[in-house]
Amino acid sequence: MDLRLKTLAEQYRSGKIDRRIFLERLIAVLGSYPLAHHWLETSGWAMSLLSPAESESIGVESTAVKYPGEGATLEGYLSRPKGSGPFPAIIVIHENRGLNEHIRDVARRLAAEGFVALAVDQLSRKGGAASLATPEAAREAITALRDDQIVGDLDAADEYLESHLAVRKDRIGVIGFCWGGARSFLYATANASLKAAVVFYGTTPPEEKLANISCSVLANYAQNDSRITDRVPDTAAAMQRFGKDFDYKIYPGVGHAFFNDTGSDYNEEAARDAWSRTIQFLKKSLG
Repeated sequence: MDLRLKTLAEQYRSGKIDRRIFLERLIAVLGSYPLAHHWLETSGWAMSLLSPAESESIGVESTAVKYPGEGATLEGYLSRPKGSGPFPAIIVIHENRGLNEHIRDVARRLAAEGFVALAVDQLSRKGGAASLATPEAAREAITALRDDQIVGDLDAADEYLESHLAVRKDRIGVIGFCWGGARSFLYATANASLKAAVVFYGTTPPEEKLANISCSVLANYAQNDSRITDRVPDTAAAMQRFGKDFDYKIYPGVGHAFFNDTGSDYNEEAARDAWSRTIQFLKKSLG
């Protein structure tokens, strides 16, 4: 192993650097954000190094989980508050390169706010992100997923949470980011039992599907993300026309993935505000 990687791990374990600095330096060593996250998955460091330390630091319990899907075993990352519960629960959907440390951190942060959070791995049927040779291969595999398969696997995640003893089965929501943001919105059109949906910079489902939404939807968008944000007024108009609860905010001067604190678009001020909005919304919607 590269001596620089060993040094990074030692600095993190000893508390000399925090998670954010660790990831920044890892990206510098490996050359890019996608390569750094892919390496964390393939090396096992995401679960063996970061997850235990970060979970302990905020007082939550986190573990890898497996649960049945249609014709396959699906995988995810479950983070939950300590105690027996039951707690409201949230399905967390990753960006377009699979389940990674950023999304695991979102799950842990949700757990610290009192939710059971299941970060799903939508590449489970391909063996998971760690089984693919490159970040590009993971992205291509995600792009090839059909909407009906995505919804079916999210149904399996919902069923898993409903059966979990720590979960209030009548208080389940969904949140997603980028690719996952679009799928969070899509899943709100497909599951009438959801109580909340949160969209971070994700595209909108076809307008005719919006009529099927039963829950409230909160969305956070970036101004400098015209491919997605330019459509938001039409989305808002359609949601109003269908009588749906849709609360959105466009953050000025920020780029697409402004909430991702491991990426180059991260904007601390906008991310903090979007997170505050999100937690208030989820606590109100899920109780």
